[in-house]
Amino acid sequence: MTPILLAYIGIGIMIALSGIGSAYGVSIGGNASIGAMKKNSDAFGNYIVLSALPGTQGLYGFMGYFILSGTGVLIDTITWVQASAVFGAGLALGLVALLSAIRQGQVCANGIAGIGSGHDLFGSTLILAVFPELYAILAFAATFIISGTL
Repeated sequence: MTPILLAYIGIGIMIALSGIGSAYGVSIGGNASIGAMKKNSDAFGNYIVLSALPGTQGLYGFMGYFILSGTGVLIDTITWVQASAVFGAGLALGLVALLSAIRQGQVCANGIAGIGSGHDLFGSTLILAVFPELYAILAFAATFIISGTL
């Protein structure tokens, strides 16, 4: 294995896991929205916002690629230390985004169910749903910081 291969495996893991997490998260919210629309179809706009929120983690993984590729180290002469840093950043961001998107989807789904039952929970759900996202933002920030050391 060459160092550049390790770096690109890390980037692939980052993009794949963050995308998978977002796909699961928005599906959880979408499923809850379909059920809630049976009771309260007037709140469709709220359902869309809450269902789409877990999709941001996939964007963090995608932006992580641009941050790391912008360093100029993703070339054949990359060192093992640099490649390990790229791999580690990719793995960390990928895993955090995966799990936070799924958990955020679950928080949103509970809020969607409550809105569907007639409760005024949009603002509260939005605030609570930001908490899992915070950790994806921190992982993205760590990826940015790591990229600055390359």
